[in-house]
Formats: sequence, C-alpha cells, structure tokens
Amino acid sequence: MRSRLSSARFAAPATVIFTIAVLTLGVGYLAKSPCLRTFTDSAGELQLDWRGARQYRSFCYSDIVPLYGAERLDRDGLGGFPYAVSWVDGAGTPAQQLRYMEYPVLTGLFQWGNAQIAKQFSSPGPLAGVRFFQSSAFWLSLAWLLTIWALIRLSPGRPWDPLLAALSPLVAVHAFTNFDTLAIAAAVLGLLAWSRRRPGLAGMLLGVGGALKLFPLFLLLPLVLLCVRAGRFRDGVRLTLLAVGTWAVVNAPIAILFPDGWAEFLRLNSRRGIDPDSIYNVFDQLTGWNGFDGALAPGEVPSVLNLFSAALFLLACVGIAWIAFAAPRRPRVAQLAFLTVCTFLLVNKVWSPQFSLWLIPLAVLAIPRWKPLLAWMAVDALVWFPRMLFYLGPEQGGWSIQPFLGVVVARDLAVLALCLLVVRDIWAPGRDPLRGDGSDDPHGGVLDQAPDRLVLGDLGRTARA
Repeated sequence: MRSRLSSARFAAPATVIFTIAVLTLGVGYLAKSPCLRTFTDSAGELQLDWRGARQYRSFCYSDIVPLYGAERLDRDGLGGFPYAVSWVDGAGTPAQQLRYMEYPVLTGLFQWGNAQIAKQFSSPGPLAGVRFFQSSAFWLSLAWLLTIWALIRLSPGRPWDPLLAALSPLVAVHAFTNFDTLAIAAAVLGLLAWSRRRPGLAGMLLGVGGALKLFPLFLLLPLVLLCVRAGRFRDGVRLTLLAVGTWAVVNAPIAILFPDGWAEFLRLNSRRGIDPDSIYNVFDQLTGWNGFDGALAPGEVPSVLNLFSAALFLLACVGIAWIAFAAPRRPRVAQLAFLTVCTFLLVNKVWSPQFSLWLIPLAVLAIPRWKPLLAWMAVDALVWFPRMLFYLGPEQGGWSIQPFLGVVVARDLAVLALCLLVVRDIWAPGRDPLRGDGSDDPHGGVLDQAPDRLVLGDLGRTARA
C-alpha cells in the first residue's frame, strides 16, 4: 500500500511536468513558425519567405532551416552524404575555402537522416527545407522529453524540481535553434546511469553525447575528480575508458573513410573568431581593443585567442579540482558538473545562444532554488531579442549593439552568481537544499555515502606530522 501511495505521489508531479514540457516545446515551435512560411515568386517558384529579414524581425531564426541547403543536405542519396561531400565557399574571393559538414559525427548523420525523411514528404525546393525543420523538431522534442524524464528519475525526493526545466523560457526560445537537445539528453541519461551505480553505461552515454556535441565529455572531469577523492579509482577509470572508447568507435569509420570531412569540425572551430555573445566581444566592443591576434586574413587561425581561451579553461579546471579536494565535505556530482560547464561557456570564445540549454538540467540538479534559476533563465532567454535586432541593424529598424552587449553582461553576471551559490553550498552543506536532511549525494551513484580517501586538508596534516 505504501509503495502504491509513493508511486501515486510521484506520478502526479510527473504528469504535470510532462504536460508543461510539451506546452513549452509547442510555444518554441510556434516561435519558429514564421520562418517556415513560403511564397510564390514572380517566376512561379515556391520560395522560403525570409523577405525583409523576417528571421530577425520575427525573432524566429533557426540554424536548422538554412543548414538544409548550406550543408548540402538537399543533394540526393549518397551524393549528399555528410563528410563525403565538399563545396567551395566564397569562390573567387580572398575568403575562398573548401568546406565540409561542420558538425560532430552523430549530429551530422542525424541531419542527413532527417534530410532523407524530408525528401520523402515533399518535392525538392524550399518546402523540403521546411519539412527538414519539422522532422528535426520532432526528434529534438523527443530528446528534450527524454531529458525531462531523466531529471524526474534523478529527483525522487524533490519531484517538482524538474518543473524548472520543463517551463524554462530558454527552451521556448532555443529548443529548435540548433540540435543541442540531442547531446543534452545523452548527457543527462549518462548522469542517470551514474546515479544508478552503472559507471560503464554512464561512460558509453557520455561518449555518445560527445559524438553529438563536445560538452558531455566535460562531465568526465567532475566525476573522475570525485572518484579520486573517494578512492573509487576503478569506477573512474572504467567511466573514462568507456566514454573515450565509445566516442572513438562512433567517430572511427568517418575519420578513416572521410578524414578531411571528419576534421572539418575541428578545423572550423579553430578558425572561428570571437562570438558576439562572448565576453571577449563585449570587451572588444566597449574598449575598441582589436583582439589578441589583431586583424586576421580570411580563414586565418586566431591562435593567441585560442591559446588564451584554452588556458583560462585549464585554470578553471584546476580551480574546480581544488574545490573537489579541499571542500570540507565532498561536493555533489551535479555541483561540480555545473561549475565545469559554466566556466567553459564563460571563458570560451564562442557562446552560441542555444548553448545555455546545456546548463538547464545541471542547474536544476545543482541548485534547485526557484527564484535564482528562473531569474537567470529569463535573463538568458532575453539575450536572443536584442541579438536579433542587432543583426537586423538600425538601418532596417533594428538596434545598435549596445543593448545586446548589456544583456550579455547581465547573463554572464547571472551565471557567475549561480556559480557562487554552488560554491557557497559546497562549503556550507547545511545550506544545500539536497543535503539539509542529512543526505549525501542522491546523484552520486558509487560516490553516495562513500568515505573520503584523499582530501587536501588531510594531506597537509599528514605532511606536518
């Protein structure tokens, strides 16, 4: 009887949360729908209706729509197979370069598969691009609902916490901006497997996530650090080997058969300059600074910027490692995972708006506090609107860059504030909402209730003795 009552109490919040998650995804689809409109031109041809910069005026821009043609997914059969097909951008200009599919392997194959589906339901042309978006949106929605399910399973003692993810305004704005919900689902499923004391499966899921988007592999850092502190070396090694091995198995066929196409993701990211949403661009715009590398030729690698950004992230990882070993009580997995991904976004040269989706499930698990999380998500979602108006430009009725930069700074400060909340909870576990009742780490798996084996304070006392 008690088990049935407990299941009923769990099912009621889950039903509400899934319903709200579906509604939020519906709002997200409607927000992108103005960019799916078509019109018939003077030649009688059907065209995608982005006249008058509709994608910016209506705030409906999505990478998915133009990628159908830009990544040559509109080519038939194996002629459009990602990583095999190449094309020339900027032909005849100083910016001319040979291009391939720019996404990690599983995301590229996902796009190609959806393109095949789209072609079955429409004739070639703009309508196929619309069908490509719709097919992608269906699978991206399922991935997000799978994320919500995993969050519910990760929160048995706090059944309403996943509602924060389900109703997030960031989801309404960015669920269909790119393909990030796929990697997010793999990452959160990996954390769920870890919490169920299955480090091997967790590693495989994180490896799959890394083949979709790089960030799930960052979760290895906090998990391995905490394994070292708890003396669970075998679990940490197994997790890491299976994550890296899975990533390698997925990537190997493409890397061997199409090495140039496979390397495009790495090549393109090394060549990218500062992103409009990055702190480097804020500093550049407000000070007139010309960047670490000065003026670069088209396609030239910003090597100093790359080195500086990587060094900052490495320093942040060292700081996270110090927290992992110096905290008076072992930090929770979600706390260090959140800090790791936050620091990457803050110091990276690229913070695409949809990257903020990565933080939602980690924030819900690390800081289940409604007011600060909703405040951050609202500010972060707000970045999109001055960004679109900046792209529109004042000459077309848009805005200058200053309002956009102001919201970016507010977003960064909000994320920093959440990081400080996490660090405070780590050093004062009694203030942690998940540890106030004496619990250790409900997401810790083999780490939950495990005794410490390696703590910096203990090392200092041993050395003095």
